[in-house]
Amino acid sequence: MALYEHVFLARQDLSQAQVDALAASATETVEKMGGKVVKTETWGLKSLAYKIDRNRKAHFVMLNIDGPGDLVAELERQNNINEDVIRWLTISVENHEDGPSAMMRKNDRERKRRESREDRD
Repeated sequence: MALYEHVFLARQDLSQAQVDALAASATETVEKMGGKVVKTETWGLKSLAYKIDRNRKAHFVMLNIDGPGDLVAELERQNNINEDVIRWLTISVENHEDGPSAMMRKNDRERKRRESREDRD
């Protein structure tokens, strides 16, 4: 089975529960096609470099997937149908990262930096 990283961007006006439901439906699609979601990360609401479909921000979600190649086609077809998903990208990888991804490590660094600033004030 091949290894993939699938990142999708959801509309900014969705609640966190709705974003989690989108991730759950993607996981369900993967499992139905005979694959397995190894890790799911929600990167949160982030600003976009440019507007996409009148959205300035989006919820970012990453899935590490282990599955056959036709799974990717079905997952991207489902994303294309869903109007809450504004962009997605699926790439094939040699192996999945152990521990948190680079985006999660960045969020942790920023959180620690903010806390240290608050302590100084």
